[in-house]
Amino acid sequence: MLQTKKHTFLFILLTIVLVVLFFTNISLGSVSIPVKEIVNSFLGNTMQKDSWEIILWNFRLPKAFTAILVGMALSISGLLMQTLFRNPLAGPYVLGLSSGASLGVAFVILGAGFLPSFLATIFLSSYGIVLASALGSAFVLIAVLAVSQKLKDTMAILIVGLMFGSLTSAIVSVLSYFSTAEQLQKFTFWSLGSLANLSWNEVSLLFIITFIGILLSFLVIKPLDALLLGEKYAKSLGVNFKKTRYIIIFATSILAGSITAFVGPIAFIGLAVPHIAKLLFQTSNHFILFWSTLLIGAIILLFCDIISQCPGQDITLPINAVTSIIGAPIVIWLLVRKKNFS
Repeated sequence: MLQTKKHTFLFILLTIVLVVLFFTNISLGSVSIPVKEIVNSFLGNTMQKDSWEIILWNFRLPKAFTAILVGMALSISGLLMQTLFRNPLAGPYVLGLSSGASLGVAFVILGAGFLPSFLATIFLSSYGIVLASALGSAFVLIAVLAVSQKLKDTMAILIVGLMFGSLTSAIVSVLSYFSTAEQLQKFTFWSLGSLANLSWNEVSLLFIITFIGILLSFLVIKPLDALLLGEKYAKSLGVNFKKTRYIIIFATSILAGSITAFVGPIAFIGLAVPHIAKLLFQTSNHFILFWSTLLIGAIILLFCDIISQCPGQDITLPINAVTSIIGAPIVIWLLVRKKNFS
């Protein structure tokens, strides 16, 4: 009973923090917009300045919603991977999806000269990098799924994913070697990640894909609790292990793959948020961990985005760097405080 009250209190607290950070995120930046004006705009009233209206609706809101979607998607992917592989160091990119996306983008940015002219025209359009990244992730996903059919051991799939990651990284390195400084700079900027480049249409598409991925994740909540105790135990409880494994791999792939396609690879979130949720809620019940991971993921990415905006300044830091700089010390501190962490 006490545990339930504690969990309810934590969920209410996290929801309040999420709302506060959402308004802080859309209020702060190189131009500060008063929260009162934002609320007025939401209620259908006009703002004092037309420029605030444009900044809020065309830039700040799409970016804030993107941060929430990215935080949720990567966190849930991390939780699924850590439970499937029973490895606390597993993350959403452990199957090599990030490397696959990087390979697709590298072919477009660094290897555009090798592509046929009709393909180069398609891939160098506004959706080109998103398409290339998605195709790269899909290629690795299909390869991992094909191999996983032959392998019974789940840990072997983890190793295969890492090998695919190493292979694609090596090809990217070769392409980088033959590229110009301008191409390398463009590729580096993509690899640092950015939440700010999405239009409302792209945010809507990302929302649909993320919703499908999270829905698939929700369907495997019950089997996840059994998987914690091992594959044999899960099977003895009647869990269809093969089907569950496929759903988890597919859900993670569309979540991590779509996020990487739209905003670039974002480190740390998928690895650390499930640990923060477990340490905060003191439970291994995946129904509670599912919702807490969603909330904490969104909160952390909104907070990191506020930091990356450097409020009051004209500069913006790369989100990928900020998530790692802020996130890594938090996890180390939590682990040091709770020595019996498992």
